[in-house]
Amino acid sequence: MTAPTELETPADAAALQAAITASAAPGAQVDVDAVRAVLEHLDKGRLRVAAPDGAGGWATEAWLMQAILLYFRVQGMQTHTLGPYEYHDKIPLKQGLAAQGVRLVPPGVVRYGAHVQPGCVVMPGYVNLGAWVGAGTMVDTWATVGSCAQIGRGVHLSGGVGIGGVLEPPGRRPVIIEDGAFIGSRAIVVEGVRVGAEAVLGANVVLTSSTAIIDVTGPEERVLKGEVPPRAVVIPGTRPKRFPAGEYGVPCALIIGHRSASTDQKTSLNAALRDFGVAV
Repeated sequence: MTAPTELETPADAAALQAAITASAAPGAQVDVDAVRAVLEHLDKGRLRVAAPDGAGGWATEAWLMQAILLYFRVQGMQTHTLGPYEYHDKIPLKQGLAAQGVRLVPPGVVRYGAHVQPGCVVMPGYVNLGAWVGAGTMVDTWATVGSCAQIGRGVHLSGGVGIGGVLEPPGRRPVIIEDGAFIGSRAIVVEGVRVGAEAVLGANVVLTSSTAIIDVTGPEERVLKGEVPPRAVVIPGTRPKRFPAGEYGVPCALIIGHRSASTDQKTSLNAALRDFGVAV
């Protein structure tokens, strides 16, 4: 098994970016070779749609999203047969999983153009193209990782988790789940929400860009949107909102505590689940 390495930008990246940007212009002829070269780099992990910017944030590469959109244009429909399964699609399935140190359980799917690092386990779930999944992450049964989503190392996506994808408009931030996070069963994270490192989302938490994420651990509530802080423990909740017809409870997410800063992440996770009674 090959150990995961940090991203090393290919020597031809600048030339490919120029070719893709030109190809994406209205009425331009598509540079098919450049498009296919970019998809191979994404598949092998040499390029990444979004990555840490070194200043605590994330940088998104719009031109890589443009390349994926162009790939759909230049690819023809093909039939792919895998044992008893037949697929008819423009995007082939990822190959060479054994050499990459990835376990894929049938009928799970990892599409070509997604990068999955060594030590990952993908149960019968789905990883779409442009996504990046870090080493040692578990994509549990019927969990889905949308196009261009960024999943960190040592993450657990529990059964039925839905991680949203994004391709348009190019440059929009994808969903980001940082290292060591635990996402509980049937949780949904979409619209570019960022879940901080080692955070815990309880079962059925739904996070969109407009969801109120309310920290209730202090004497007064603190309302966030689009970001779950590192090591936060989050459960689903409701808050009252008045409409013309009356007052109703609308969904929100509640930060009820924080994982302890422990070097033993498994112990820290178990403590969080026990101390805060989080259903996962």
